Amino acid sequence: EQRLPIDFCEWENVTYVEPFVGGGSVLFHMLQTHRNISRAIINDINKVLMRTYLQMQTDPTGIIIGLKLLTDEYNNLKNEDAKREFYYRTRDLYNKQALPDEQHIIFFLFLNRTCYNGLYRENKSGKFNVPFGRYGSINFNERNFFEIQQTLQNVEILCGDFAQTGKYADNNVLYYFD
Repeated sequence: EQRLPIDFCEWENVTYVEPFVGGGSVLFHMLQTHRNISRAIINDINKVLMRTYLQMQTDPTGIIIGLKLLTDEYNNLKNEDAKREFYYRTRDLYNKQALPDEQHIIFFLFLNRTCYNGLYRENKSGKFNVPFGRYGSINFNERNFFEIQQTLQNVEILCGDFAQTGKYADNNVLYYFD
């Protein structure tokens, strides 16, 4: 907030552009705080992340159901060794990328919640390689998924090189680079 232009709240019909959206914390803050933003464009090179945003924008119900099944199975395991084994088995399936889109998204979110410190990192082969995070139990706030869906309604979701967002540079456009 302190880095916004001093008169930002007076701008009208602002377009907000975030070329490296990642987890989207600034995006969600800006859209919930600044009603003068009438349009938003987000981008990232991570394909599964952007497919997750697209699915959340249209219908998060399948993701919620799948995550509930996966987290229940994880949370019901008796000890850390069993949870570690489950994590690595899930990570291996995720990395094979032979899953339908929705299942791949579910695994992506599950791994992000159960990996070490919620990191996302890939090796040179493009495989997710973050180790197990040693969490006793995990959960997802289902209501939050529908709040995300609502917030994303006026957001254009791109996937690719950040340079493609340059075409939006104009008056009343705020770029956030992280």
